[in-house]
Amino acid sequence: MKKVLIGLMALVVFPLLSFSQILDPVKWTFRTEQSKPDEATLVLTAHADKNWHLYSQDIPEGGPIPTTFVFTKNQNYKLEGKVQEGKPIEENDPMFKMVLKYFADKAVFKQKIKVLSPGDFVIKGSLNFMCCDDKQCLPPGDVDFEFHIRGNPDATKVAAKPAIDTLAATHPDTMKKAAALTARADSAAKKKEQTRLGETAADQAANQSLLWFFFISFLAGLLAIITPCVFPMIPMTVTFFMHDTTSRRKARLEAIVYGLSIIVIYMVLGIVVAVTLGANFNNFISTHWLPNVFFFIIFMVFAASFLGMFEITLPSWIVNKADKQADKGGYGGAFFMAFTLVLVSFSCTGPIVGAILVKSAGGALLMPIIGMLGFSLAFALPFGLFAFFPSWLHGLPKSGGWLNSVKVVLGFLELALGLKFLSIADQTYHWHILDREVYLAFWIVIFFLMGLYLLGKLKFNHDSDLPYISVPRIILSIIVFSFVVYMIPGMWGAPLKALSGYLPPATYQDFDLNAIVQKEVRTINTGGGGPQSASALCDKPKYGDFLKLPHGLEGYFDYRQALACAKKQNKPVFIDFTGHGCVNCREMEANVWSDPQVLKRLRENFIVSALYVDDKTDLPENEWITSKYDRKVKKTIGKIFADLQITRFNVNSQPYYVLLDTSGNLLTSPRAYNLDVDAFVKFLDTAVEKFNKQQHK
Repeated sequence: MKKVLIGLMALVVFPLLSFSQILDPVKWTFRTEQSKPDEATLVLTAHADKNWHLYSQDIPEGGPIPTTFVFTKNQNYKLEGKVQEGKPIEENDPMFKMVLKYFADKAVFKQKIKVLSPGDFVIKGSLNFMCCDDKQCLPPGDVDFEFHIRGNPDATKVAAKPAIDTLAATHPDTMKKAAALTARADSAAKKKEQTRLGETAADQAANQSLLWFFFISFLAGLLAIITPCVFPMIPMTVTFFMHDTTSRRKARLEAIVYGLSIIVIYMVLGIVVAVTLGANFNNFISTHWLPNVFFFIIFMVFAASFLGMFEITLPSWIVNKADKQADKGGYGGAFFMAFTLVLVSFSCTGPIVGAILVKSAGGALLMPIIGMLGFSLAFALPFGLFAFFPSWLHGLPKSGGWLNSVKVVLGFLELALGLKFLSIADQTYHWHILDREVYLAFWIVIFFLMGLYLLGKLKFNHDSDLPYISVPRIILSIIVFSFVVYMIPGMWGAPLKALSGYLPPATYQDFDLNAIVQKEVRTINTGGGGPQSASALCDKPKYGDFLKLPHGLEGYFDYRQALACAKKQNKPVFIDFTGHGCVNCREMEANVWSDPQVLKRLRENFIVSALYVDDKTDLPENEWITSKYDRKVKKTIGKIFADLQITRFNVNSQPYYVLLDTSGNLLTSPRAYNLDVDAFVKFLDTAVEKFNKQQHK
């Protein structure tokens, strides 16, 4: 039994560890070969992990980054020829669609030198390389190296010579590339620090998001227990483990295996989603119209099923086959009993599990696994507890019409939540078919109907007669109707902070009474449209006809335009990497940006720029860029700014707030999702203080 438990724990823990590791598939070693006093060979060896490769020095233009070497100049040695490399593999690369030379497993590079110094010395330098596997390429990496060389006793003191670019001498056609690499080596420490700061902020936000998603999935698992397909099975399945009265200990061990099997089955489902879709599929899932419209339709189908229009069931032969295996008993029987439960309850749990997987498919790689872990822990909990304490079964409420009422309420929730996917596609492609007031109108009607249903004023074909209204239903109906009343002011622009992550932003509202009042107040304060109303911007913002900032802020939606205006006005730049489908972005805008302290600082102290990384607006060909990260051409607003975030800050999560000086340098550590207003104010003030010190110097 101990081995079984260890195996099950490994199935849960190992995928979590493997998906969270940082990729470092190429390791470098350095050694010196010196058989003669006046000659030496510098040997640089790369060891690549299985399925990974790095590229030769000889790469055609337009291909990946070649492996390049920079040797620090001094008068103790002289390079003899260029860096020699072993025989590479030469074949067509489907990723770059050209014939390339590369090395797999191991690559050896050698540079011969002439020793000119009688004393020992050190040669320092750096190399730059790019590595790929069959599915992905990592950003080019810099590696510093040094070689300890024995001096040549026969050498005389070397006279001072004009500085010669030794790399250019060995590669006459790469002088510009050498200069660029040297500059990059000089700024490597600063870049690494910026990357570390950025990744720390992103990791904190990711951890918060994962914890919240685990909690939501756990609640969904508890909710699934009280559905008509699952609740009646609790006493039935628990009785299965009570049949062996001779060995209570064995029955309890089988119950443990049963509960763990439920967790493993759902976890495997989460792992399959993570592996098959994975991080590379996230952007497509999150922003493209096709998956979002598809998920919207799926949610509508699930809702129709819960409301009683039809039932989603698996083929009977699958359930029967699993049931036969369960009848064999033992630990194997416990596993197949769990598998049977999962299959039989599919018509009720399928929509809930599907909703979790659909939601997680647009998030981080760990999202599907974390979601299924939370759901399965809650789902397996009652079966394990009742198997250990069978006397508790007598306290369970009887099955009845209340179970179908739970299912119908879930159907209303599916209707409401499904609109979120259609809204994301609508915002990303600027269709304007589901603007904020339209979205709110749907939600108001859906939850109003849910309230009527709880009061018994609305009835579906599978519902039992309701002779009286119970106290729990009255309480729930009060909560639902109060929620409806809360949403109604949103039709005229009320911020509705509690729902900010689920509603379209206020900038998608045709009639925003709050914005009109704010505009009038600013006009009065500036003397009827005085200079303050016009001086916030240097010129008309690009994309300003369809992109807006919240709370009446004025700013830009293009990085270069914002930086140019910052130089003109001598102000720091506030960069907001955001997205139309970013729930946390909307929560930050509604709960943090709306604070008077934050708004005042953003309006007066910064040039604000919101860069939408998921916007699908096509750009003219003269604005396309070729990414330094994946060498692909970026043709839309979103792809260009997503590439900027990755290449500059090595982060791809939103929201992500960056404060820069007029030269584009970081003023302080970037900040990700965090609803602490005071900390955000300090974040802004720290950047302004540092910026002012720079100006004073």
